[in-house]
Amino acid sequence: MKTMMKILLIFIFISAEAIANEVNIFSARHYDSDVQLYEKFTAKTGIKVNVVSGKSGALEKRIIEEGSESKADLYITADAGRLGAFEAKGMLQSGLISNTIKSAVPKNFRTSKWVGIAKRARIVYFAPERVSGAELAGLTYESLADPKWKGRLVIRASNNIYNQSLVASLVKNNGKAAAAQWSKGVVSNMARDPKGNDRAQILAVAAGEADIAVANTYYLALMLSGKKGAEQQAAAKKVKPFFPNQDGRGTHMNISGAGLVKGAPNKENAIKLVEFLLSEEAQNHIVNNTFEYPMIAGVSPHPLVVNMGLDFKQDLKTKVVNYGKRQAEALEVMTGAGWK
Repeated sequence: MKTMMKILLIFIFISAEAIANEVNIFSARHYDSDVQLYEKFTAKTGIKVNVVSGKSGALEKRIIEEGSESKADLYITADAGRLGAFEAKGMLQSGLISNTIKSAVPKNFRTSKWVGIAKRARIVYFAPERVSGAELAGLTYESLADPKWKGRLVIRASNNIYNQSLVASLVKNNGKAAAAQWSKGVVSNMARDPKGNDRAQILAVAAGEADIAVANTYYLALMLSGKKGAEQQAAAKKVKPFFPNQDGRGTHMNISGAGLVKGAPNKENAIKLVEFLLSEEAQNHIVNNTFEYPMIAGVSPHPLVVNMGLDFKQDLKTKVVNYGKRQAEALEVMTGAGWK
């Protein structure tokens, strides 16, 4: 009997060790390069990384439904608005506040419950043969509602989280009433009803369907890289990037980020993984595979991103936590304006 009890205790100890030596990620990022990073982390630490991949909505639904039975440690996704909304549902916990994380990530790109691991800018693209330098001078997000752009603008649908966060930043900086009026102006200026992803907006400008588009920077770099085929590569060469609000608060910035899930069974390992993702090695790997901007100082973006311009003024005034807090208001003003 004593022997059996001893064996049982040893088994429990080994099982606890096995659990403690892993970390479970629920990831809405769809990059094979992320998996390569996790493999590097395991090689360095011996901590096994288990990944559940899927769309953000499905992953969030699963974590919520599983409740205290969930094995999720980290929720990794694009956009601070998503992380903020998930936090508002009570599904994230504090803990991402180690000295390593705080020293690596500017405070406007993190909270105690989630932290940015890469940055992205949402900018304007234009057709150089149809848009003059005078028209672009001093261009802001606010001026996209100017009647001079009537019938010349393409942008994604109102249900797109990137647009919701952009409008949330306008609500934060200019007020809800101003953002509502702006949304009406943007809808009036659309060359067509919103459709497709960010690359579709760039393609529309290249094809002459519109003169300007709003899209994230990494999409143009992805197209220029040739990874989406020669046709999209050729189209990308027909448009030019422009960074808005350079005379004011700066260009709208967002993140890819990691949130610490409430009840995470491997909290310490999750923190270690986030710290690794913010290391110079990992940051170089991220930016050279996803074309995002690095979160930490001292790392250069991919050359295709560098060529778009590095000296632009980033909006470091608007904390990205506001994208989640103002999300409902943003969606309200967009749909109220008839933004499909």
